[in-house]
Amino acid sequence: MREKEGYFFIGHILAMFFGLAGLLLVLPHPEFVANLPPIGQSAFSWSMIGGGVVYMILGWATIALFAYRKLGLWHWLGFMIPALGISLTSELLGTSTGFPFGDYHYLSGLGYKISGLVPFTIPLSWFYLGFCGYIITRVGLEKLSLPSSVKDLGAIIFGSLLLTSWDFVLDPAMSQTSMPFWLWDQPGAFFGMPYQNFIGWFGTGVVFMSVATIVWRFKPLDFNKIPLTIPIGVYIGNFTFAMVMSIGANFYIPVLLGIFTGILPLVIFVSLAYKSESGNSIGLPFLSQ
Repeated sequence: MREKEGYFFIGHILAMFFGLAGLLLVLPHPEFVANLPPIGQSAFSWSMIGGGVVYMILGWATIALFAYRKLGLWHWLGFMIPALGISLTSELLGTSTGFPFGDYHYLSGLGYKISGLVPFTIPLSWFYLGFCGYIITRVGLEKLSLPSSVKDLGAIIFGSLLLTSWDFVLDPAMSQTSMPFWLWDQPGAFFGMPYQNFIGWFGTGVVFMSVATIVWRFKPLDFNKIPLTIPIGVYIGNFTFAMVMSIGANFYIPVLLGIFTGILPLVIFVSLAYKSESGNSIGLPFLSQ
């Protein structure tokens, strides 16, 4: 973790940990905040106002720098621009028309809202979680004797699945916590959410990952040379954040579903990615990247 993006990654994880402490330990006990000294009350107030913004910006910075340094400018922008543009378009449509996710609206806590509807940080999270799911899957598939087009298709499908699996776990808690960040105007059968939401998530991921795949084909990558320490850490860190939030809200089924559709495939693709030429799995160099 000695690379430059490692510092952003550490800040990203610390910001999420601080946010969890505030949402799960401090907010339910207002007497704790009332007994803090003025500087402590000010720090807590700031964390509730800007904590979500900070952790998402740091997540974006971590993956943006990683992608630029390890893949190059073309591949970084070739993934980030479609991810930001298409996810923002989906979110603006969703918050104004109900398509493709269902009827919902964002509250405060995630930063300036584009067109008064979508916090600017939301497309950032689509990018960095989508990139992690896609690149982990694509590097793992590179080890298999399959046509390149099949590997690309597999990365789009399973990358979108990993992205959606994170939302399985995150969305129930974040929309129903003591300080929700968005609310559903169209309550659904899945812990207050419509199933349409997940179709929208998967579909949006498929669209921007497909565009990125086409862009990347103009300058083919050697996927065997891409380290995965940072993408793995970011995905697991964000999944853990969502999991702890859901467990804190007593939502256990979304956690189990997310583990089955997200963490289990992640483990499989990571095992493939770190498979040696002899067919033996090699260790994950978490401290050496």
